[in-house]
Amino acid sequence: MATKILVVDDEPDLELLIKQKFRRKIREGAYEFRFARDGEQALVRVGEWPELDVVLTDINMPGQLDGLALLPRLAAANPVPRAIMVSAYGDMANIRTAMNRGAFDFVTKPVDFADLELTIDKAARQVAQLRQTLRAIQENNILRMYVDETVLNVMTRPDFQITLTASETVAATVVFIDICGFTALAEVLAPADVVTLLNTYFDQAVREIIAQGGHVDKFIGDAIMAVFRGAYHLDRAMDAALAVRAAVQAHPTTLPDGSTYQPQLSIGLNAGEMVSGNIGSASLKRFDYTVIGDAVNLSQRLQAAAKPGQIIITAAVFEQVKESFQCLPLKEIILKHKAKPVMIYEVVA
Repeated sequence: MATKILVVDDEPDLELLIKQKFRRKIREGAYEFRFARDGEQALVRVGEWPELDVVLTDINMPGQLDGLALLPRLAAANPVPRAIMVSAYGDMANIRTAMNRGAFDFVTKPVDFADLELTIDKAARQVAQLRQTLRAIQENNILRMYVDETVLNVMTRPDFQITLTASETVAATVVFIDICGFTALAEVLAPADVVTLLNTYFDQAVREIIAQGGHVDKFIGDAIMAVFRGAYHLDRAMDAALAVRAAVQAHPTTLPDGSTYQPQLSIGLNAGEMVSGNIGSASLKRFDYTVIGDAVNLSQRLQAAAKPGQIIITAAVFEQVKESFQCLPLKEIILKHKAKPVMIYEVVA
C-alpha cells in the first residue's frame, strides 16, 4: 500500500523535483504525492484525503497560514498524519517551535533526499502503528457491545487458552427480569418499533444493574439475566431489582392505536453457590461465559412465578435480608425439580 504524502510549499519547482527524486518510489506504487501551494489549500487537501499519512510542509509560505501556524490546524483536521518540516529556516528557535506544535521531524534545505526518504518511511511506520491501535480500539468498543465484560477480561489474560475451559464455584446472586406482556406488542407495533422500545427498557434496566456492580449475563428475548458477585452481592442485587422496577415501570408508552402500554416487570432473585465457566460447543466454536446450577434455575423459576410488578425471593433469601429490606410473605408454591413446596416472599422496599 502506498504511503500517501502531501507536500505543502509555494516553490513552483519543488513539485517537479519531488517527482524526479522519488520517481522509482512513485513508479513502484510505494509513494503517492499530492501538492498544495499554501496552508489554506493544504487544509482542503487534508479534508479530501482521509488516508493521508505524511505531510511535508515549508515554514515560509504566502498568506496568513505559514508552516508553523499550519501544524496545529493539521492536527485538528486529522490527528493521524505525521508532519515533517522541510525548510531553509533550520535555526533552533524554528525547530523547537515546530516540535512543540506537533511536528514529527525537521529536515533542512537544501534537502538530502536520501535522509528525507528515511524520515518519510519512519513517519509512515508510526502512522501505520497508530492506525492499527485506533482500529483495535474501535473493534474492542464494538466487541463490548456484544461480549460481556467478564469474557473480555478472560480474553486479555496471558493464560487465555487455559482459562478458556476453566470453571469455578462462586457465591453469587442471580436476578431474572422479565418485561411482562411485551411479546403481545409485536402485534400492534412495527418490528423496528418493537426492537427500539425493548432496547430502551433494557438500557434503563442495565444502568441500574451496573450502578450496583452487577453484570448482564445475557438477554433472553424480553428478559434479562444479571449476576452479582463479591461483597454484599445479595444486598446489591436486591437494590438493583428495586431500582430496575422503579425505572422501567415509570415510563409508559403510547401505542399507534392510541392506547397506553404500561411496562411491568416480574423479577425472580436467588443467591447461593453456582458454577461459573464457558458453557457451549467446541464443535460449533460457540461458548457462553455464564453461571449454572440449582441456585440459577431457582431464580428463573421464581421469576416465572412472579406476577407483574412483583420481586420474588425464597424464605432462605428472606432470612438473609429481612433486617435490610421490607418483604411480605406470600405462600408456598411447587417448583419444578423441588421435592417440597417453597415458601416465597415479595420484596416491597
